Amino acid sequence: MVSAPTIKSPTKLDFETSVFKKEKINLAGHDEFIVKGGRDLFHLLPDAFKGIKQIGVIGWGSQGPAQAQNLRDSLAVAKSDIVVKIGLRKGSRSFAEARAAGFSEENGTLGDIYETISGSDLVLLLISDSAQKIFSHLKPNSILGLSHGFLLGHLQSLGLDFPKNISVIAVCPKGMGPSVRRLYVQGKEINGAGINSSFGVHQDVDGRATDVALGWSVALGSPFTFATTLEQEYKSDIFGERGILLGAVHGVVESLFRRYTENGMDEDLAYKNTVESVTGIISKTISTKGMLCVYNSLSEEGKKEFEAAYSASYYPCMDILYECYQDVASGSEIRSVVLAGRRFYEKDGLPAFPMGKIDQTRMWKVGERVRSTRPAGDLGPLYPFTAGVFVALMMAQIEILRKKGHSYSEIINESVIEAVDSLNPFMHARGVSFMVDNCSTTARLGSRKWAPRFDYVLTQQALVAVDNAEPINRDLISNFLSDPVHGAIEVCAQLRPTVDISVPADADFVRPELRKA
Repeated sequence: MVSAPTIKSPTKLDFETSVFKKEKINLAGHDEFIVKGGRDLFHLLPDAFKGIKQIGVIGWGSQGPAQAQNLRDSLAVAKSDIVVKIGLRKGSRSFAEARAAGFSEENGTLGDIYETISGSDLVLLLISDSAQKIFSHLKPNSILGLSHGFLLGHLQSLGLDFPKNISVIAVCPKGMGPSVRRLYVQGKEINGAGINSSFGVHQDVDGRATDVALGWSVALGSPFTFATTLEQEYKSDIFGERGILLGAVHGVVESLFRRYTENGMDEDLAYKNTVESVTGIISKTISTKGMLCVYNSLSEEGKKEFEAAYSASYYPCMDILYECYQDVASGSEIRSVVLAGRRFYEKDGLPAFPMGKIDQTRMWKVGERVRSTRPAGDLGPLYPFTAGVFVALMMAQIEILRKKGHSYSEIINESVIEAVDSLNPFMHARGVSFMVDNCSTTARLGSRKWAPRFDYVLTQQALVAVDNAEPINRDLISNFLSDPVHGAIEVCAQLRPTVDISVPADADFVRPELRKA
C-alpha cells in the first residue's frame, strides 16, 4: 500500500522590487512570486542597473557567450551606455570566439580576466564556479553574480564564505547557454522568448541586489523569474543535472534501447521508440499539455503498458535519485567534481584523464542514421513503455525535491521545463553528446558519472520486475493521476514563450568543440 505523498510546505520566498512588477501565482495551493519578462521591459534596465558602469562577464563556456550577447543586445535596445566586457585568461583560445561575437580589445569589451574583474561594478562569474581566487580582485561594494550555486557549496565544504564587502546574487537560467541565446534570438520578432531563471540574493551590502538580479534576468530574456536561495539552487540544480536533465535520461534510453533490440526489435525502430520518443513527442506533449496528457493520449492497451513500466520504474529511479540528492546536499558530489577537474591534468606521475566521448556506442551510431532520414518536424512515436519509464523518473525527481522543501517553481523548472524545453531538443537534433556537452563542466561530469547508475538499476530491477509480471502498484498509479503537480505544471505552461526552440542541423551557437566541420 502506497499512501498519497506527504507534501512538505516549500520555503516561502518573497522579495521586494522598486523597478519591476512582482506578481503572485498559485502552484498546487502554494502562493509564489515571480517577475514576468519581455522585451517591453528593457527600458527599465538602466533603473535596475543604477550605479553600474561596466558588467564583466568572466568566461566563455556554456553560459558566457549567451549571457554576454543577450546583455549587450538588451542594453543596446534600452539605449544604455553600460559596457559589457568579456574577461578571459591570458592565452585562452576563446579570445577568437569572443571577437567573432563582436567583442574586442579595441573598444574595451574584451580583456584579461583580472583587469576585467577589478574594473567592473557587476562581475558575472561564469567560469568554473570554484574559482574563489578572484575575490581579492573585486572592488568594494561591487556585486558578484553567479549562475550556479556551486561556488557556495564549494565554499561551505571548505569552511569559507564570500567577502563581506560585496553583494552576492545569482541568476540561474534553467537551460544550457546555447538555449538561452537561441531562444533570445528567436524572440526578437515577438515580445521576447527565452529560458526561465531563478534568482537569489545571498548578500546585499547597499540595497541594490534584488533589482540588479531581476534586471540581469530580464536582460537575458527570461519569460519569468522566480526566487530561490543559493543553497536551494545548487542542491536542485546539481541534483537535476544528474537526474532527468542529463544523466538519468541518458541512462534510461541506453537501457531501453538494449532491451528492445535484445527482444528482437529492429535497431532503427528501437532508437525511434526510445530517444526519438522521449526527446520528441513526449517532451513536446509535457511542455504544452503536461504529463497527464501523455498518459491520456494512449489507447487502453497503451495505458496498461505505461502503467507496468511506471510501476516497475518509479522506486528504482527514486532510489538512485535519493542517493544523488544526499551526495549533493552533503557536499560529496561537489568534492567529486573538484577532484575530477584535477584529473584532467597530469599530476603525481599519473596521466591526464579528460572527459571522454559518450556517443560512440552502437545506439548513437544508429541515431545518426535515423536522424539523417528523419522528415522535418517528425517528433517520433509515442511509445507507451518508454513513456511510462520516463514519466516515472520525472515524478520520482519531483517527489524528492518536494520532500526536501523546494518551491514548486524550482521543482517544475528543474525537473520538467528545463528537460523538455531546453535540453531534450538538443538530443533530438544531434544525439546525447550534443545535449550533455553543451552544458557546464559540472553537468558534463555528473551526467557521465550517474547515467550508468540509472541504466543499471533499470536493467537489474525495473525491467526484471516487468518480465516477472509483478503486479502493478495501483496506489502508485492513482497517486500519479491525482498528483497536485499537474495543476502547477499547467499554470507554468501558460507562462511559456509562444515559440519552441529551434535547433537546426547547421546550428552555429554551440560550444566550439562540438561544431561539425
